[in-house]
Amino acid sequence: MLLPITAAMTAAFIAIHLFIGRLKWLDVLPRHRWLSFSGGVAVSYVFLHVLPDLGLHQRAFSSELHLTDTLAESLVYSLALLGLVAFYALERKVRLSRARSRAKGKGDQYEDHLEWVHAGSYAALNLLIGYLLLHREEAGWVSLALYFGAMALHFMTVDHGMRGDHSEAYDRRGRWVISAAVAAGWVLGMLTTVPPVGVGFLFAFLAGGIVLNTLKEELPQERESKLWPFLTGAGVYAALMLAEEFIA
Repeated sequence: MLLPITAAMTAAFIAIHLFIGRLKWLDVLPRHRWLSFSGGVAVSYVFLHVLPDLGLHQRAFSSELHLTDTLAESLVYSLALLGLVAFYALERKVRLSRARSRAKGKGDQYEDHLEWVHAGSYAALNLLIGYLLLHREEAGWVSLALYFGAMALHFMTVDHGMRGDHSEAYDRRGRWVISAAVAAGWVLGMLTTVPPVGVGFLFAFLAGGIVLNTLKEELPQERESKLWPFLTGAGVYAALMLAEEFIA
């Protein structure tokens, strides 16, 4: 029963990647309420799901690698910091490249190699997200539904931002790369189980990317975020997460 449901969820993720450009109502300014609502859900997800999961992976590091609790904690959060710094450095290089292109009168574009690095980093994140549909730390249908909802809204927000930054590259190649990655992650999860330490290393590194991607889409002034939809998204998702804990 789990495979058909997670396959449908994977298909929904792919649909968001492929067809985000057709959701013209998201392009209105000031920022559409749904995008700010999605950003609130994503921020809530980071603090109530991603960061606690780092603690779970810390325990895996401690037991599997025979590290002290303090050393395991330092390792997992250092990997998260490294991921955040790496994704920040990539975003900065992309923006500087686009600025140089505009200064030269070549339009709002950037070097081809950065396009592939940018898409590749997002694809690595999608690979993990697809894999975790079948191998999350928390079992149960409610947890799966909350995970799917948070990730779907996260994709909507980040994809809209990526396409706004470089629509031609996203429509031509980027959306296909990241769609293939989430499907590959689900197939990987169906065919094999990666050792907990391996997932822990990857999750900790990419957690930094999740934090950065979430905040960079919601905080910059040019995004013209809406406060109340953002707070509503954060509050609703937090309430659902807490309700799940009480029910469990």
